[in-house]
Amino acid sequence: MAPDFTLSDAFGRAVKLSDFRGTVVLLNFWATWCVPCRAEVPSLVDFQQAYGDRGVQVIGVSVDEDGWKSVKPFIEARHVNYPVMIGNADVARAFGGIESVPMTLIIDRSGRIAATHRGLYEKDEYESDVRAVLNE
Repeated sequence: MAPDFTLSDAFGRAVKLSDFRGTVVLLNFWATWCVPCRAEVPSLVDFQQAYGDRGVQVIGVSVDEDGWKSVKPFIEARHVNYPVMIGNADVARAFGGIESVPMTLIIDRSGRIAATHRGLYEKDEYESDVRAVLNE
């Protein structure tokens, strides 16, 4: 099972991972200073647009140390269409430590971690895993 957490999004709303049970979640740990992360964001925006109505939700958790100061302008400029939160040490620990970013977990409808991707991945690589989970 994916560890549960509650973090605030860019609008100050509490977002709880377990609130997304029943949907497939792409949980993306990233940072604005990470070049591969920056390259991946447009694909995640496209992915959310393409799969959002099929029961899939992208969620971003930034590990930027300066928090919203860097993250908010970044997500606004890129028209990010999925919830983004600022992570903390407790969330990182719960997921076994975030040693490098990007790191993306595919979480099935029941909350089980179905796949873990470390490093930059293309949209079609995520699609393959998500389709498999959607067909379970």
